[in-house]
Amino acid sequence: MQNANIWHKFDIHWYKVILFSLCLLFFQTYLVKAQQKNLIFNSSGSDNQALSYGFFLAAHNSSLRIKYADNFLNPDYPALGNVRAIMPAFSPGFALGFLVTARIHDQVNLMFTPKVGFYEYRTELQLFTDDPNAANGAGINTVPLLTEETLVELPLLLKYKSQRFNNTRMFFVGGLNGQFRTKNQEEANEDPVALKGTDVALEMGLGFDLYFQFFKFSPEIRFSHGLVNLYQEGHSDDRMAGAISDIRRKSLTLYLNFQ
Repeated sequence: MQNANIWHKFDIHWYKVILFSLCLLFFQTYLVKAQQKNLIFNSSGSDNQALSYGFFLAAHNSSLRIKYADNFLNPDYPALGNVRAIMPAFSPGFALGFLVTARIHDQVNLMFTPKVGFYEYRTELQLFTDDPNAANGAGINTVPLLTEETLVELPLLLKYKSQRFNNTRMFFVGGLNGQFRTKNQEEANEDPVALKGTDVALEMGLGFDLYFQFFKFSPEIRFSHGLVNLYQEGHSDDRMAGAISDIRRKSLTLYLNFQ
């Protein structure tokens, strides 16, 4: 009967043990250096100043929230007999702006973040058709509608921050955002989905303050929900006439704040 040998059983040789030990030692040394580096307290970000300034870049995904009118569900309303559905779709865009931060408390700030945003609102109008070669299959034809807008936005936000841990802080933001379209109403009435020019949105989000040697970087995700009915009755695509009672903006935005 052969004697049990742990080295033979697991096929482990002495050089493998040495290599594993060296890798473990290197990893432990790296962790110690990383921990020592994190202990460096960066004073960037101007948290102790009454007023501080910065800028941001933003990328958003936006859409319209559409509410159908009573006529859309009325089978006796002949003008909408060919309309199957009106489906908003999310579309990407971007914005840029400035940060003005007022210190109320170490953990509470008031933020004014004026910006210019570039938006595309896509809507799919689905129509019943007799064409068997329609894009979405027999009997349904999808018509894409595009509305482009440039908005000047004036968010006023309250920012609540956690206590600072080394060079990191988590925060929550919330407030109102006044929005003004740059093109006039006569031009906007020619859009396939015509919208009014002014809006007020409720905004809520969260993010992290990351303190570096010379600046503070704050990635943030924020949700925006329009509070004003933007539907411009009597305009838009004629095939939707009488189908819509309410249109509001909504968007999800990633902010990259530098301060």
